[in-house]
Amino acid sequence: MGTWLRWLPTGGKLRDEDWTARHRLLTVILAVVVVVVTVFGALGPGDAVTLLWTDLLVLPCVVAATLLPNRRLRSVCVALGFTVACAGFVSLSNGLTEAHFAFFVAVAALALYRDWAPFGAFLVATTLHHGVFGVLIGGHTYDHSSAKAHPLVWAALHGFAVLLAAGFQVVQWGLTEAEERRAQDNLEESQAQLSVAFDETPVPMAMFAPDGLLLRSNAAYREWLRLPDDLPAGFTVRDLPLIPIGEDTKAFDQAVASPDPLTMVRQYRRTDDGQLIWVQVHSTPLYDKKGRLRFVFAHCMDITKSRNHEAELRRQVRHDSLTGLLSRKAFEHDLAELLAGKAPVSVIYLDVDRFKSVNDGSGHAAGDDVLRALAARLSSVVPPGALLARLGGDEFVAAVAGEAAGGLRLGQEILASMSEPLEVLGNQLPVSVSIGVAAEHGAEHADDVVLAADTAMYAAKRAGGNRLEVFAEDMRVSVHERLAAEARLRQALAGHLPWTLPLWFQPVVSTVTGQIIGAEALVRMRTPDGRILSPYHFIGAAEETGMIVPLGQHVLRSAIEHLIYWSGHLGYVSVNVSPRQLAEPDFVPALADLLGQYPALDPSRLVLEITETALLASTVDVSERLATLKRLGVRIALDDFGTGYSSLTWLKSVPADIVKLDRSFVAGLAEDQRKASIISAVLWLAQSLGMSTIAEGVEEPADWTALQAAGCPAVQGYFFSPPRPPEEFQEMLINGVCVTSLAQFT
Repeated sequence: MGTWLRWLPTGGKLRDEDWTARHRLLTVILAVVVVVVTVFGALGPGDAVTLLWTDLLVLPCVVAATLLPNRRLRSVCVALGFTVACAGFVSLSNGLTEAHFAFFVAVAALALYRDWAPFGAFLVATTLHHGVFGVLIGGHTYDHSSAKAHPLVWAALHGFAVLLAAGFQVVQWGLTEAEERRAQDNLEESQAQLSVAFDETPVPMAMFAPDGLLLRSNAAYREWLRLPDDLPAGFTVRDLPLIPIGEDTKAFDQAVASPDPLTMVRQYRRTDDGQLIWVQVHSTPLYDKKGRLRFVFAHCMDITKSRNHEAELRRQVRHDSLTGLLSRKAFEHDLAELLAGKAPVSVIYLDVDRFKSVNDGSGHAAGDDVLRALAARLSSVVPPGALLARLGGDEFVAAVAGEAAGGLRLGQEILASMSEPLEVLGNQLPVSVSIGVAAEHGAEHADDVVLAADTAMYAAKRAGGNRLEVFAEDMRVSVHERLAAEARLRQALAGHLPWTLPLWFQPVVSTVTGQIIGAEALVRMRTPDGRILSPYHFIGAAEETGMIVPLGQHVLRSAIEHLIYWSGHLGYVSVNVSPRQLAEPDFVPALADLLGQYPALDPSRLVLEITETALLASTVDVSERLATLKRLGVRIALDDFGTGYSSLTWLKSVPADIVKLDRSFVAGLAEDQRKASIISAVLWLAQSLGMSTIAEGVEEPADWTALQAAGCPAVQGYFFSPPRPPEEFQEMLINGVCVTSLAQFT
């Protein structure tokens, strides 16, 4: 029994709005039925008394169904009204069998209530009508003799038929409820899953009504905005602890107005701590079937960190990481925009003089401190609105709009500002710069004006530094020559070195015997067309580009190979060493390795010539570096002696073996008693220090004779021979050409 009961519908489960709609429909139908029955009774065969009673009984049911407060009573009134209407219709039809079909229609209609009260009331009332009225007024209930003779039997038959019709309605009703229960269970399960997904997701989420009322929010949303779990009634989007920043701030209004999902990025200020945050809001509007907006679903992401990271990356792209000035790329972009204006633009290009000595002597960290201090100094001089950038290394550039005189004035102010030492880690460090200035107009000339200023800066540096040069067209010629020299040298170093960069030799002659006792190796360049170029055409480019290092290695190796080849005829070979070579950390190990490849060679037969300029420009401890070289067994010659500011000091402090007197002391020696006195003093000092002396630039017989008389042990110059290729020099060694030349003057 219990199993069957579970199959029966429970009834009364319609939602209020659904029940109200169905009840309104059935009440209207009942009222219409009353009208139809009244018209039928007035025009049909029925009597007026039956019609009157029918109307008097149905109309109160209609009124009660409209006015009673309890919905079950109202539905029972509708059921009773349908029973009276159907009974009146049968009576007015004089019991016509087909008129009884009205009861079956009423059963189906009342099943819409899905409630046992109106349904049961109709079944009971219908059965009573057929039984009672069939006995009392059978002629108005049934239209055949059998029913009139046995009214109870036919009442039972009619009641059973109505019951069967009702039964099928109950089955349909039960099946519908079962399906609804399954749908409800599925809906509740889905809602539970969605609720868990909504509440437990770490992404802040919220649902808003179209008027901004906060309908629901998850824990992440409340935690993000520091809201309590229980919000006060009427809490809206305007009550959130966020103040929008900027003009286009009506994010919620845009979300409501957009028919499609919308992603917005907005900046807000938190009212609780005043912090500025960036929020990415993704809103999704949800509409009902009629296209009306029900609510807006929003999930929010705090993208402050990523936004700040992007801003920092953009700042790093536009600014130099070391100094904070504009980067090269940002300067090029801004310069093009500045040049596109109406006024001309002046570019001031500057480079720190001898900056490499700071890096090599004190380390790159100290060099970075100098660059930062220099950037601060430049920032204080360059006016607002001008561009200031670090292009890389120790090169800076500024650009200012206005007449060329303004750019020149700014360059002079920068140069003047360098007269004061820089404050670097509590120390006062003097720094000088070389500055080039150029002016141009038009964005298409951005590269040209920077190159022109760079060219002028190099002119200032070649002129000694700590000065300013304004670009002139003839400077382009020197730049092109420098670039051409650099290209030729690169090509030569990439070729067969003995052919592209051959060594020539100038003899060193003894003043006592007139014999060749040594030679100075001097590098030349052979071009692809066979021309021989002197060092004047490429040594400068080699020094500036750093190619002097591989070039010097080649000269050393080639000089040693020639020295070994001429072992029976030549005492030694001297090789010039540039400041760049001397400062290289690998110079001494590389030379030691080279000497180790020729174990039969006496290292003292190799002389390294160091100029006083090289000693001054060197970034290393000169005495220590030269002492290390001497431990290898090679000899040191102090070249161009007498051209510097403190030659005697170097003579005392440098562990040299040979002093080479500069040609400026030798030329005209025979006619200048003061030069003779200086040379005599130097010869005496060198001898007292255990050094030998060579006089360079001897070109006249009188100077040769004077040097002999002064006791200078060796000489070198065009009087004997200019630098010659190895074949010609070898012939001089074998044939004793120098002795023959001397015989003409003795």
